[in-house]
Amino acid sequence: MSLPIKHTPRWIVFLIDILICSFSIGFAYYIRFEFRIGDNQFEALRIALPVLLFVRSLSFLIFRSYAGLIRYTSAKDTERIFIVVSFGSIVLFVVNLMYFYYNQAFLIPNSILVIDYITTSFILIGSRLAVKTMYYTIKNSGGEKENIIIYGAEQFAAVTKRTLDRDAGTNYNVIAFIDAYNKNEGKKLEGISIYNTDKIDLLLERHKVSRLIIAKKNIDPVKKNRLVEKCLNYNVKVLTVPDVSTWINGELSFNQIKSIKIEDLLERPPIVLDKKRIQADIKGKTILVTGAAGSIGSEIVRQVSRFQPKKIILFDQAETPLYEIDLELRESLHFFDFEIVIGSITNEYRVRKMFDAFKPAVVFHAAAYKHVPLMENNPSEAIFNNVIGTRTIADLSVEYGVEKFVMISTDKAVNPTNVMGASKRIAEVYIQTINKSSKVTRFVTTRFGNVLGSNGSVIPRFKKQIETGGPITITHPEVTRYFMTIPEACQLVLEAGAMGKGGEIFIFDMGKSVKILDLAKKMIKISGLALGRDIQINFTGLRPGEKLYEELLNNKENTLPTYHSQIMIAKVQDCEAEVVFADIEKLIKLLPSHNNFAIVSQMKEIVPEFVSQNSIFEELDRHKKFKVDEKLEPAQPVAQNPDSDTL
Repeated sequence: MSLPIKHTPRWIVFLIDILICSFSIGFAYYIRFEFRIGDNQFEALRIALPVLLFVRSLSFLIFRSYAGLIRYTSAKDTERIFIVVSFGSIVLFVVNLMYFYYNQAFLIPNSILVIDYITTSFILIGSRLAVKTMYYTIKNSGGEKENIIIYGAEQFAAVTKRTLDRDAGTNYNVIAFIDAYNKNEGKKLEGISIYNTDKIDLLLERHKVSRLIIAKKNIDPVKKNRLVEKCLNYNVKVLTVPDVSTWINGELSFNQIKSIKIEDLLERPPIVLDKKRIQADIKGKTILVTGAAGSIGSEIVRQVSRFQPKKIILFDQAETPLYEIDLELRESLHFFDFEIVIGSITNEYRVRKMFDAFKPAVVFHAAAYKHVPLMENNPSEAIFNNVIGTRTIADLSVEYGVEKFVMISTDKAVNPTNVMGASKRIAEVYIQTINKSSKVTRFVTTRFGNVLGSNGSVIPRFKKQIETGGPITITHPEVTRYFMTIPEACQLVLEAGAMGKGGEIFIFDMGKSVKILDLAKKMIKISGLALGRDIQINFTGLRPGEKLYEELLNNKENTLPTYHSQIMIAKVQDCEAEVVFADIEKLIKLLPSHNNFAIVSQMKEIVPEFVSQNSIFEELDRHKKFKVDEKLEPAQPVAQNPDSDTL
């Protein structure tokens, strides 16, 4: 049962503070004169008391120290009281000096001022904390409490415990702290025992633990995953404490302690960047980012803004997301040296006008169509945007003397099985080829897999499906994907761009591939739901052009190392410029016909490793294989089975 709470009027708090000041000065006199106050000292106190109370009252009114709710006293409140008392004591000290100057005697002995300062500070702060403690003790005295374990045994963890103690909504009982370093077992923190990490299972088995709060910064991702797995096996909800920079008025709020996110479990150790190299590549230069409204493009803008560019040009055709990144740059990042240009990379006139107006020195080309099923059904648009758009930006970069061109590609360009991946591979080939003839512009390509939280990616989709009660839809139980956070991917893009000398395809270490089914199951558990009871998983079948497994060519046989352990250079076959340009021109001439089979057939001529999967274009691969077999063995009879691979 909650207690009816009435706020104490501020004038009463003000009067109590004045009474405390009266007591403090009297106490200071008694201490100074060893509890024997004569008539002379009493007369001095009678004169000094009104002066002191006037100064204290004035300082309380100026700083409004009486205005806060005492039962919610925070670190900021105690800091404010300390400042108020210090201010008043300084004023009294100055008044004392002036009085001595005119009367050759002190109004109040300086030793008494020091004692009064200490006593007043202690009582004002202590009384507020005492009221706060009593309030929460009474408030949380009734009802069954939830057992909580805090992972961490440092100041961060202690603050979390104190936050729970003053929580206004639910009763909690912290039963243990877990020391990540296993150095403090047997000791106590905030009166609670500290245990080693190997005791977690025992604690979860013996106690009915409802939640575990991770209150430790920079926890190793592997340890974090193991910890969460243990908790989920015991149906224990896992929460995390946010970074100190997000705390309100320097104090952690209970509402800021949030459930752990699946993105937190896919994190890897922080990337170490060569900031000097990146700064040398960006500082004082005009940077163009195409696709600046997208997940990757907008993060590149954020990252670039930290390296003191002369100006950033944000180019995209998505109006609303551009407006949002505009507000973020101004209000959150306090960066103002940018220009927003709305337009399409396929509009050569618009792009040329932009190059002519701003003359960028570095281009980050992130604009692209990326959705596999949509591009499988619209191959002409995939070519128009991903190939012609890239060619337009690249050609104008050469014409206007851009120093460096960094293209953002995808792991789906490796042995592509869909139109989208093949269109990006063709764009890669064009970039590599044009680099050979470019005398000024250095062209480099970066290639990586899925990024967490990007527009249209699997995790936001699963979250939405869980929020609406399901079912969660997965294409195939065996499908796997590589994942990387958006900031992580963009940091590596900047690093690779800075190290690129021209012509390289940089690939990133994406870690281990993740099984999408396992990802979905973990997200269900994190949400506190039970698979099969609260929510279902349905398998819909692979979509057109979709692979079961993505490839990155990140093994040692197919890559060359760089000075950065997470960036490698793909070894790919060089192509002759005349052949590449002629084949791409032939492909572009097919677009007006909107003959999808003719367009995709030409794509397969340019990218021989492009073999369609789960797509109507598999027919082209069967026909191509039949033609090859026919050339090798003319007398070979045609198979009767229409589904045979030899057709």
